[in-house]
Amino acid sequence: MTESNELRKRPGTSRREFLKNTGRIAAGSALVAGLSPRIYAGEDNTIKVALIGCGGRGTGAASNALSVENGPTKLVALADVFESRLERSYKNLKKKHGNQVDVPGDRMFMGFDAYKKAMDCLSPGDVAIFATPPAFRWVHFTYAIRKNLNVFMEKPVTVDGPTTRKMLTLAEESVKENLKVGVGLMIRHCRGRQELKRRIENGEIGDIIALRAYRMAGAASTAGPKPERVSELLYQIQKFHAFLWASGGMYSDYYIHQIDECSWMKGTWPVEAHATGGRHYRGNSLDQNFDNYSIEYTYPDGTKLFYHGRAMSGCTGGFDSYAHGSKGVGVISTRGHYPGKVRTYKGHNMTRENQIWAFPQPEPSPYQLEWDDLIDAIRQDKPYNEVKRGAEASLVSTMGRMAAHTGQVITFDQALNCEHEMAPNVDRLTMDSPAPLRLDAEGKYPVPQPGILKNREYGESV
Repeated sequence: MTESNELRKRPGTSRREFLKNTGRIAAGSALVAGLSPRIYAGEDNTIKVALIGCGGRGTGAASNALSVENGPTKLVALADVFESRLERSYKNLKKKHGNQVDVPGDRMFMGFDAYKKAMDCLSPGDVAIFATPPAFRWVHFTYAIRKNLNVFMEKPVTVDGPTTRKMLTLAEESVKENLKVGVGLMIRHCRGRQELKRRIENGEIGDIIALRAYRMAGAASTAGPKPERVSELLYQIQKFHAFLWASGGMYSDYYIHQIDECSWMKGTWPVEAHATGGRHYRGNSLDQNFDNYSIEYTYPDGTKLFYHGRAMSGCTGGFDSYAHGSKGVGVISTRGHYPGKVRTYKGHNMTRENQIWAFPQPEPSPYQLEWDDLIDAIRQDKPYNEVKRGAEASLVSTMGRMAAHTGQVITFDQALNCEHEMAPNVDRLTMDSPAPLRLDAEGKYPVPQPGILKNREYGESV
């Protein structure tokens, strides 16, 4: 560690120790006596929070942060590139959480540098929430490490091989700095799924021989012609699910949870993916997504995960995940992320008489549990860093998406080492910057061409 890093680390370590000892009156009094007055004068045990990315998911994450019961939290800053989202998020959070929301107008920041201004309102050991489109994740995390801040970042955390490599390097840095970082793969914090994992490991359904998962719903992630009043860049950020550079598209943002939960139950990541998919009913949409995806993931021992995603209105729906074992079945998800209604069966006919176990209802929300666990780790100074796993889950999603978009079998290493960085200048964007994706001469954005473009997901628009 360099001298400057060592100097930067000391205040964060002291703050974490301070938070850890909150409520221990005698020990706390002794500790406070030795704290630097420059940093801690007048400070209590409140963990301050800044929200960067004020859409629905970011506002939900901030609400969860303010709902933890393990000591006080307070929202002190908001950042976004859209003023309407700033105002809406503030209004909704203030209405629900009252005085826990302390964000005057001069701590509501707008623009591509707003993330820095919001994090500058925090002290080492506080928490920054990253809920912008995933393309910006590594940019924001770099600054958080510099500021010695704990972080909660929404999934996915990367969108391609180059950003995954960046995030894995940042993960190592954040672990060295003892930062606590949560990633929004909340299923891992679901108490029912945790119990199911234990039962699978104890052999209740035998050895896993196959996994399957489905997310099938109506048309989604579309993007019509850009309105005149918004720039091309802001339009693509506003419709980020429609553009691969911003989000990894529908595939990465929607399917990552089930790919992650199935791989968790298996206990390893897939090593390759073979996939199909196509565009059938996109109509006049200019997005880059397919309407359907079917992926065969292969794990190191040859076991398969079969994933089926579809966004077509009028078709049979489904939102479920299953682990098939040599003796029975484990239901990982039922009709959505929450409640999971996890259960196990003997044999492969999932009938009432064959049921072995079911997690009691109602279930606690995993969206809240992931925050309870993060704040507990901060206050107790427990090792807690989900970045590497989040980056790997994001890469496995990229691997399957690449397989469908190129028409090739894609391995984990190929996805990781792919050189196509979709938005290499994302850290230098301003309100006046051109968008990373351009319309072609026909007024359309480039889309995947399986079998034609074999080593990248789309070509450059001219």
